[in-house]
Amino acid sequence: MASTRNKNTQENYKLQQRSYNCSYKWIDYQNSSYGPAYRPAIPCLGITPSHMSRDTLSYNPVDIESYLRGTGSTNLFNPQSPVVPEFKNVDNVSFFERIPLFIPQPLVVLDKQRPFPVPN
Repeated sequence: MASTRNKNTQENYKLQQRSYNCSYKWIDYQNSSYGPAYRPAIPCLGITPSHMSRDTLSYNPVDIESYLRGTGSTNLFNPQSPVVPEFKNVDNVSFFERIPLFIPQPLVVLDKQRPFPVPN
């Protein structure tokens, strides 16, 4: 029996394939939101990095993750060799300048004082 619905037409199939191809192009595009950072760095103070690629922090991230998850740890025929992590040096970036903190050398903390005077 022939189908009479629109989802089995040639035009609808072409539209669906075009939509899939556009999605794949967006995800595979190197400068998209899913792509790697232009200059990866870790912030010095204030915010935490929200997303970093696993390739940013080490040269062998898949081996490290497999070792931590225990993949192949129970293989008695070919035992897993110890993994030596090969870390990358990631730069630090500062978004603002901090005022240096000066502490007097003979630091005397008086415990009978208050920060503000209390009215009587």
